[in-house]
Amino acid sequence: MKKPKSVKPKPKAAPKTIDDYLAGVPEPARGTLQKVRAAIRSALPPGATETISYKIPAFKHGEIIIWFAAFANHCSIFPTARVIEQFKNDLKPFTISKGTIQFPTDKPLPASLLKKMVKARLAQIESKKRR
Repeated sequence: MKKPKSVKPKPKAAPKTIDDYLAGVPEPARGTLQKVRAAIRSALPPGATETISYKIPAFKHGEIIIWFAAFANHCSIFPTARVIEQFKNDLKPFTISKGTIQFPTDKPLPASLLKKMVKARLAQIESKKRR
């Protein structure tokens, strides 16, 4: 008698929008990321768009400005290594690495700090254009 084939579950489809991504994030991380999203959006210039990049939410204005995501035990933003270096003193209460800032699933980064980082990232992108 033939052995039945094992059925592998289909991998979850990658989200197509930030709303799709957030729909799959459990609370309290979903609420935290919604606050992060709102703070980032408030600092962006007109014409900036939301996108999914590397299967996580991001904002784009010519190029990616910042990414954010939820994980099992934390949330993260990815504003690039240069931005993290620029704000490392403000980020001391958080876990940081070269390109990542981690924070609790139930406590977003301060909106004022997020806005400053977005503006710094936009300035970096603008300075690259002038070269």
